[in-house]
Amino acid sequence: MARIEGIQEKDASLFIRLAYWFTKRSWGRVMEGVKIAAHSPRLLLGTGQMEMAQQKLKAVDAILVALAELKVATMVGCPF
Repeated sequence: MARIEGIQEKDASLFIRLAYWFTKRSWGRVMEGVKIAAHSPRLLLGTGQMEMAQQKLKAVDAILVALAELKVATMVGCPF
């Protein structure tokens, strides 16, 4: 449980309700971190922009990702 209570949807501004809607659409529910970040709309906006940029970032080829996963699995002794 967080020390700060998140902003409930009934008490939220239009921008925060829109952020809640996008979060529900993506994850099925509003995450507690989003409710807490809603106390500062600029922080919520910045966090949202960062999350969207990270989702769209495709800097490494899928083949290299698979090879890296295989190397790490062998290094830690994963049987799968």
